[in-house]
Amino acid sequence: MTFQNSKRALLASTLLAGSAFFCGTAQAQQTSEVGLGLGGLVYRGELAPQYQWDNNRPAFTAFYRRDVTVPITVRGAFTAGFLRADDARVTDADGNVLPQSAVRQARLDGWLTEVSAVAEYNFLDYHDRANKHHYTPYLFAGVAGYYANTSTSTANPTLGNQLAQSGGMFGFAIPAGVGFKVALSEHLNLGFEVGARKLFTDQFDHLSQQDPAFVNPHDPDWYFYNGVSLSYTFYKIRCPDQYKKNSRLLK
Repeated sequence: MTFQNSKRALLASTLLAGSAFFCGTAQAQQTSEVGLGLGGLVYRGELAPQYQWDNNRPAFTAFYRRDVTVPITVRGAFTAGFLRADDARVTDADGNVLPQSAVRQARLDGWLTEVSAVAEYNFLDYHDRANKHHYTPYLFAGVAGYYANTSTSTANPTLGNQLAQSGGMFGFAIPAGVGFKVALSEHLNLGFEVGARKLFTDQFDHLSQQDPAFVNPHDPDWYFYNGVSLSYTFYKIRCPDQYKKNSRLLK
């Protein structure tokens, strides 16, 4: 082999090694996911002053997630589900219904749809296969818009005309929470998530403007979503511009 041919071979080997290096390092951040989740919606307000697990009603979510940097991902989601609460479930440590709830005897039923956009902070490099980090806990926060249609009724006949209310409303919320996701394979992922939605209204249950003897007008309503999800990861390999402009460098 001549000296000139040796130089050409060395140059070609260097370019091939460089292209593999650049493509490989870029690959980790060029991922996106689509997924579906099942879980429950939980209302917290006048008829449920604390988070109550037995108030979970069926809900589902569909989402798209994309990497921005190693720790940060963004996610857009559509969520829908049902809501319920009952004064009969508000009890003290001895299992007795609280006095205010026993008199009010109110119940809430309804449904809700939500569109949200959140940023997630991942504590581990989820797609770093070389270090075998196939899982990560994460925190998330963002903004959401919702439409809720709820009705409130009472079993107390003396309060029927006052507390029986229904209707729909649009509003904004701040979603925030925690989650954990694990890769089942190169493309399939399993996720677990619990999140709260802070509302800017106390009229979610139609009770904020009622007699203060029966409601607390200074405690805005909330709702929560908790569930599991299954998603599919798409990988996209990106190389620097100099390799795109001269495809012969990759041959």
